[in-house]
Amino acid sequence: MTKDLKTHRLSTRHLLGIKDLQTEDILHILETAEHFKEIINRPIKKVPSLRDITIANLFFESSTRTRVSFELAEKRLSADVVNFSASASSVSKGETLIDTVNNILAMKVDMVVMRHPSPGAAVFLSNHVDAHIINAGDGTHEHPTQALLDAFSIRRETGTLKGIRVAIVGDIRHSRVALSNIFCLLKLGAEVMVCGPPTLMPKYIGDLGVKVEYSLKKALAWCDVANMLRIQSERQHLAFFPSLREYVMQYGVTRHVLDGLKKRIIVMHPGPINRGVEITSDVADSDQSIILQQVENGVAVRMAVLYLLAARQSM
Repeated sequence: MTKDLKTHRLSTRHLLGIKDLQTEDILHILETAEHFKEIINRPIKKVPSLRDITIANLFFESSTRTRVSFELAEKRLSADVVNFSASASSVSKGETLIDTVNNILAMKVDMVVMRHPSPGAAVFLSNHVDAHIINAGDGTHEHPTQALLDAFSIRRETGTLKGIRVAIVGDIRHSRVALSNIFCLLKLGAEVMVCGPPTLMPKYIGDLGVKVEYSLKKALAWCDVANMLRIQSERQHLAFFPSLREYVMQYGVTRHVLDGLKKRIIVMHPGPINRGVEITSDVADSDQSIILQQVENGVAVRMAVLYLLAARQSM
């Protein structure tokens, strides 16, 4: 294992979601990520922590940032990496998820990082295979490592999460990022508000302990941090608002909107950005934006998750 890094073993064998993760686990991951943040900024960025561990990245949905971030994290930890794409596999020929994974595990894979379009796919897999499972996004359910890196990024900017007001703006209804962020931020003591068109708000959202606001101006005036979400057009089968132009006019963050606030707020985005829709380029590239810091922090946080789950191998 990495020198000078005390290992706090997680209470779980898998990272399937934030909802069932203990607050102590989240804090252990964030603290461990601080160590890896320092390591990845060294001239020599690679450590031998997972030298004898084999990790399979199974992506049944298209991904760039998450897949590359996980792969880089794994290689920084010296793991052996196997990349799997559903479009170029036997899945396209009708092979089941269990058969696909069991064939990969027969090659002595220790950990599986999986993105899947079906909610609950990671939980299902964890009940049927003997390997550590990390959920890299399952349908509209959860995206735990994104929530962890967002919390990590906010804490590095503000020094704390307790009492910090975070507004999550956009397509709440179809966003796994929103749900995981809500669970994570509330457990760490932040206040959360969701903002967007009424048609893009889940009916249950008020039961999660968050504030609900339909006015972008009021949400931005309330918050310390605005986490902007893109419209999940690939998950929408109905028209949830009259036109994209109207959505931009009501919920797009521009330089003019930020300048109209009586305070400075932090702007975040999980990516990919639809420039000119949820935020304009002069906002995305401004000194109020920490979008690129989120990308860098994502590698450190995923290194921490992999490292801590691998520490349970000896248990």
